[in-house]
Amino acid sequence: MNTKSILRESAAGIAAHDEQLAFSSKDFHKTFARPVYIRPTHLVHRNVEKAGGHDQFSTERKHPVFFVDLPSKNVSMTIGGLLPGQLTNRHRHTYETVLYVLEGRGYTEIEGEKVEWQQGDAVYIPSWAWHRHQNLSDAEPAKYIACENAPQLQNLGVALREEEGRDL
Repeated sequence: MNTKSILRESAAGIAAHDEQLAFSSKDFHKTFARPVYIRPTHLVHRNVEKAGGHDQFSTERKHPVFFVDLPSKNVSMTIGGLLPGQLTNRHRHTYETVLYVLEGRGYTEIEGEKVEWQQGDAVYIPSWAWHRHQNLSDAEPAKYIACENAPQLQNLGVALREEEGRDL
Protein backbone atom coordinates (compact mmCIF):
# COMPACT_ATOMS: atom_id res chain seq x y z
CA MET A 1 0.00 0.00 0.00
CA ASN A 2 1.45 3.38 -0.97
CA THR A 3 1.46 6.58 1.11
CA LYS A 4 -1.47 8.13 -0.79
CA SER A 5 -3.60 5.03 -0.17
CA ILE A 6 -2.71 5.07 3.54
CA LEU A 7 -3.57 8.76 3.81
CA ARG A 8 -6.86 8.21 1.95
CA GLU A 9 -7.69 5.31 4.28
CA SER A 10 -6.68 7.42 7.29
CA ALA A 11 -8.87 10.29 6.09
CA ALA A 12 -11.78 7.89 5.54
CA GLY A 13 -11.27 6.50 9.05
CA ILE A 14 -11.21 9.97 10.58
CA ALA A 15 -14.28 11.04 8.58
CA ALA A 16 -16.08 7.90 9.76
CA HIS A 17 -15.06 8.76 13.34
CA ASP A 18 -16.52 12.25 12.95
CA GLU A 19 -19.86 10.58 12.20
CA GLN A 20 -19.60 8.36 15.29
CA LEU A 21 -20.46 9.61 18.73
CA ALA A 22 -17.52 7.84 20.38
CA PHE A 23 -14.67 5.41 19.88
CA SER A 24 -15.03 1.87 21.15
CA SER A 25 -12.36 -0.78 21.72
CA LYS A 26 -12.75 -2.00 18.11
CA ASP A 27 -11.59 1.43 16.86
CA PHE A 28 -8.07 1.41 18.35
CA HIS A 29 -6.55 1.18 14.85
CA LYS A 30 -8.09 4.54 13.86
CA THR A 31 -5.43 6.46 15.78
CA PHE A 32 -2.81 7.46 13.24
CA ALA A 33 0.88 8.32 13.53
CA ARG A 34 0.56 11.42 11.33
CA PRO A 35 -2.10 14.11 11.44
CA VAL A 36 -4.33 14.41 8.40
CA TYR A 37 -6.19 17.60 7.55
CA ILE A 38 -9.89 16.99 7.10
CA ARG A 39 -11.83 20.08 6.06
CA PRO A 40 -14.62 20.70 8.56
CA THR A 41 -18.17 21.20 7.36
CA HIS A 42 -17.82 24.96 7.85
CA LEU A 43 -15.20 27.45 9.02
CA VAL A 44 -17.33 30.50 9.80
CA HIS A 45 -20.61 31.21 11.59
CA ARG A 46 -21.84 34.56 10.33
CA ASN A 47 -24.12 36.89 12.28
CA VAL A 48 -24.20 34.70 15.38
CA GLU A 49 -26.70 36.83 17.27
CA LYS A 50 -28.99 37.17 14.25
CA ALA A 51 -29.28 33.35 14.14
CA GLY A 52 -31.21 33.65 17.42
CA GLY A 53 -30.75 32.73 21.03
CA HIS A 54 -30.79 29.17 22.25
CA ASP A 55 -34.33 29.13 23.66
CA GLN A 56 -34.06 26.32 26.22
CA PHE A 57 -30.64 27.35 27.53
CA SER A 58 -31.57 31.07 27.55
CA THR A 59 -34.73 30.31 29.54
CA GLU A 60 -32.84 28.10 31.99
CA ARG A 61 -30.10 30.69 32.50
CA LYS A 62 -32.63 33.56 32.55
CA HIS A 63 -30.58 35.60 30.07
CA PRO A 64 -30.02 35.41 26.30
CA VAL A 65 -27.35 32.93 25.16
CA PHE A 66 -26.18 32.64 21.55
CA PHE A 67 -24.18 29.52 20.61
CA VAL A 68 -21.38 29.91 18.11
CA ASP A 69 -21.96 26.99 15.73
CA LEU A 70 -18.51 25.82 14.63
CA PRO A 71 -17.31 22.21 14.42
CA SER A 72 -14.72 22.36 17.23
CA LYS A 73 -14.41 19.15 19.22
CA ASN A 74 -12.49 20.81 22.05
CA VAL A 75 -13.63 24.40 22.59
CA SER A 76 -17.02 26.09 22.57
CA MET A 77 -17.92 29.74 22.43
CA THR A 78 -21.16 31.48 23.34
CA ILE A 79 -22.27 35.09 23.52
CA GLY A 80 -24.12 35.86 26.73
CA GLY A 81 -26.20 38.91 27.51
CA LEU A 82 -27.42 40.26 30.81
CA LEU A 83 -30.31 42.68 30.92
CA PRO A 84 -30.03 45.70 33.24
CA GLY A 85 -29.89 44.48 36.84
CA GLN A 86 -30.16 40.83 35.82
CA LEU A 87 -28.80 38.06 38.08
CA THR A 88 -28.40 34.51 36.72
CA ASN A 89 -29.00 31.24 38.55
CA ARG A 90 -26.08 29.69 40.41
CA HIS A 91 -24.62 26.80 38.46
CA ARG A 92 -21.44 24.80 38.09
CA HIS A 93 -19.84 22.50 35.54
CA THR A 94 -16.80 20.29 35.13
CA TYR A 95 -15.42 22.41 32.29
CA GLU A 96 -13.45 25.63 32.65
CA THR A 97 -14.78 28.97 31.40
CA VAL A 98 -13.08 32.17 30.36
CA LEU A 99 -15.38 35.18 29.95
CA TYR A 100 -14.39 38.22 27.92
CA VAL A 101 -16.61 41.23 28.62
CA LEU A 102 -17.68 43.05 25.45
CA GLU A 103 -19.83 45.69 27.11
CA GLY A 104 -21.23 46.67 30.48
CA ARG A 105 -20.15 46.14 34.04
CA GLY A 106 -21.09 43.62 36.67
CA TYR A 107 -19.70 40.79 38.72
CA THR A 108 -19.35 37.05 38.71
CA GLU A 109 -19.72 35.38 42.08
CA ILE A 110 -17.36 32.38 42.21
CA GLU A 111 -17.73 30.13 45.28
CA GLY A 112 -19.05 33.13 47.26
CA GLU A 113 -16.32 35.56 46.09
CA LYS A 114 -17.50 38.54 44.02
CA VAL A 115 -15.23 39.27 41.08
CA GLU A 116 -16.22 42.61 39.52
CA TRP A 117 -15.72 43.12 35.80
CA GLN A 118 -16.24 45.72 33.10
CA GLN A 119 -15.79 46.05 29.34
CA GLY A 120 -12.40 44.70 28.26
CA ASP A 121 -11.90 42.42 31.30
CA ALA A 122 -11.48 38.65 31.20
CA VAL A 123 -12.70 36.41 34.04
CA TYR A 124 -11.67 32.82 34.75
CA ILE A 125 -14.20 30.37 36.23
CA PRO A 126 -12.56 27.14 37.44
CA SER A 127 -14.18 23.77 36.93
CA TRP A 128 -16.88 22.73 39.37
CA ALA A 129 -17.01 26.16 41.05
CA TRP A 130 -20.48 27.43 41.91
CA HIS A 131 -20.95 30.73 40.10
CA ARG A 132 -23.47 33.25 38.80
CA HIS A 133 -23.34 36.58 37.00
CA GLN A 134 -24.97 39.94 37.68
CA ASN A 135 -25.22 43.09 35.60
CA LEU A 136 -24.61 46.04 37.97
CA SER A 137 -26.22 48.62 35.70
CA ASP A 138 -29.93 49.38 36.05
CA ALA A 139 -29.96 51.00 32.60
CA GLU A 140 -27.43 49.30 30.27
CA PRO A 141 -27.15 45.66 29.19
CA ALA A 142 -23.93 43.68 29.60
CA LYS A 143 -22.52 41.29 27.00
CA TYR A 144 -19.69 38.77 27.12
CA ILE A 145 -18.13 35.93 25.18
CA ALA A 146 -17.73 32.66 27.08
CA CYS A 147 -15.11 30.15 25.90
CA GLU A 148 -15.22 26.68 27.43
CA ASN A 149 -13.61 23.29 27.00
CA ALA A 150 -17.04 21.64 27.24
CA PRO A 151 -16.93 19.76 23.89
CA GLN A 152 -13.65 18.13 24.85
CA LEU A 153 -15.10 16.84 28.13
CA GLN A 154 -18.40 15.89 26.45
CA ASN A 155 -16.47 13.81 23.89
CA LEU A 156 -14.66 12.09 26.76
CA GLY A 157 -17.98 11.49 28.54
CA VAL A 158 -17.04 13.46 31.66
CA ALA A 159 -18.89 16.78 31.22
CA LEU A 160 -21.37 17.55 33.99
CA ARG A 161 -23.47 20.66 34.62
CA GLU A 162 -25.59 21.39 37.64
CA GLU A 163 -28.16 24.21 37.92
CA GLU A 164 -29.33 25.39 41.31
CA GLY A 165 -33.11 25.07 41.37
CA ARG A 166 -33.20 22.47 38.61
CA ASP A 167 -30.81 19.79 39.86
CA LEU A 168 -30.82 20.60 43.59
